[in-house]
Amino acid sequence: MFVFLGVCGDEFSVLRSPQSVVFRDGSWPIPGERIPDVAALSMGFSVEDDLSWPGLAVGDLFHRPRATVLVTVKGVDKLTLPVKGISYPIENAVPFSLDSVANAIHTLFSEETPVVLQLAPSEERVYMVGKANSVFEDLSVTLRQLRNRLFQDNSILSSLPLNSLSRNNEVDLLFLSELQVLHDIASLLSRHKHLAKDHSPDLYSLELAGLEEVGKRYGEDSQQFKDASQILVDSLQKFADEMFNLYSGNAVVEVVAVKTFNSPLTRKARSILQSTQSETENPYNLAYPYNYNYSVIFNIILWMMIGLALAVIVISYNLWNMDPGYDSIIYRMTNQKIRMD
Repeated sequence: MFVFLGVCGDEFSVLRSPQSVVFRDGSWPIPGERIPDVAALSMGFSVEDDLSWPGLAVGDLFHRPRATVLVTVKGVDKLTLPVKGISYPIENAVPFSLDSVANAIHTLFSEETPVVLQLAPSEERVYMVGKANSVFEDLSVTLRQLRNRLFQDNSILSSLPLNSLSRNNEVDLLFLSELQVLHDIASLLSRHKHLAKDHSPDLYSLELAGLEEVGKRYGEDSQQFKDASQILVDSLQKFADEMFNLYSGNAVVEVVAVKTFNSPLTRKARSILQSTQSETENPYNLAYPYNYNYSVIFNIILWMMIGLALAVIVISYNLWNMDPGYDSIIYRMTNQKIRMD
């Protein structure tokens, strides 16, 4: 059983959900920083802090989804999908990432090399682990690749009704290139259908900022913004259907829609609309977040240094108290040679 869900501004919504993952109907707000924990728990992974959010039920512990797809749409108050269903308001919409979920998958299923893909086309930011390196090696991620892909014969430009959008505007091309990425992900995965049928879970995290740029360029009351919103809705619907079919109904497809993130410490990267790249400053002199394997590496180095220190002490003590005439073979041989002479 799958659920179609509506998407509103600053809302967390589920477009598809198998029977093994149960989302309860209600208007319980979800903290923005706990969205990765919801994704982890729905896949059957544990989290460091307990999540007291009633929207996610226990579900079937023995049948976990084979894939989780999370699409973040920035700069939009509302996207109206064809059928409205369960959605949850986001409380304190702060920037988040699924790095913890990706690390859990990579650690627990490293031998099976699952597909892990995290992509933000507008920032040219991509992270691939496992079999994603071979499946999505032809995926366009840079400005030049995105532009060239759009003007190929089999691109979405030949099938999408652009209406008021233009092929000659950089903002419009950014928006359309993100839709092209959605299409290409499903298309490339369809060529490797066996990867969607293995036992290791897959993860897709996509961040779309093209609609936000369209709103800034033309205004949210413009015809271009309205046309882009409708095109995005249709593309998300089609993308969800394709991922659903590829994973035989055993996948969770989620959408996070936020007008703006409520945090001054957002991670900045180069937008493909910018001609120059400026260095990101750290005005608060914050330390880098430590890796999740920090404690393991620290213990290895600590006990290795302690062991080496003890070895040096023991060796030095034995050398200091050595009897040259009794303990050293050099002195023994020398004494024998002197006696023989």
